[in-house]
Amino acid sequence: MGRLLRTKNDYEDLRNARIVQNQARLHSLGVHNTLSELHSISSSAKSQKAHVRKYCKKVYDLTSLRRSDRLKGPSTTQAITTPPNHTSSSRLTVVGVNEESEEGTKRRPLNAPFVELKASKMELVSSESWSRRCDSKSRGTVYHSVFGICCHFCRQKKLCGEEDCKRCGTLDMDQPCIGKTECSVCHSTNGVLCRGCLKVRYGEEMEEVRGNKDWMCPHCIEEKGVRPYWICNSSFCMKKRKMVPTGIAIYRCQEMGYKSVAHLVMDELKRKMNRHGATK
Repeated sequence: MGRLLRTKNDYEDLRNARIVQNQARLHSLGVHNTLSELHSISSSAKSQKAHVRKYCKKVYDLTSLRRSDRLKGPSTTQAITTPPNHTSSSRLTVVGVNEESEEGTKRRPLNAPFVELKASKMELVSSESWSRRCDSKSRGTVYHSVFGICCHFCRQKKLCGEEDCKRCGTLDMDQPCIGKTECSVCHSTNGVLCRGCLKVRYGEEMEEVRGNKDWMCPHCIEEKGVRPYWICNSSFCMKKRKMVPTGIAIYRCQEMGYKSVAHLVMDELKRKMNRHGATK
């Protein structure tokens, strides 16, 4: 133990001697004076710089804050007198679907919304679009934000691809679009379906729907209980039911032998309810 203490003291003495020797060497070289001069220069430069650049706080309380008009709520006079504006062009005046026109009191169907034109109708759609309008008969090819009618399922606002449709072919706003369905009960946007979605999602043909004046959309069928487990399988409606949207399920339905996606969903709901009843 004594030998360890003695070796430690010798190491400390040697270390202190080297420190004193190094300090003397640095002092002889003038390193300490140089360091003090550099510190004084840097401190003076910082003080001058801080003195020149003075921070000024901006005051924003003098100007009024912007608020969206939607937060204020629409006024009653504006909601009654002003028709909804669906386009920025001054050549068009769009009247809402549920509003009554000046010529009559009858409400227009959802597949024939009223659009009053103030200029030439044909110049609003290019000739190239007219030439390829009927390329796709199922969902249509030409998208148009004013004349197109939105499908409840695919939500594509297109001109239909039916060759004998006077509304989409000649923009005759007094004629209904024969490429979109309309529910005979609710007359709402839930019953507006294009040919492609009607066939793929529900297994129905557009010609059969046109001939059936009492055709009902899946929402009304479920509400009236005409067809059990027959529901709307759009992504919006499936999410409202806390169910996973089907996505592109038509190929799986064809492999399993189902006529449409609605038939697959109906069969799955039946099996689920049967299992739930069996467990009880």
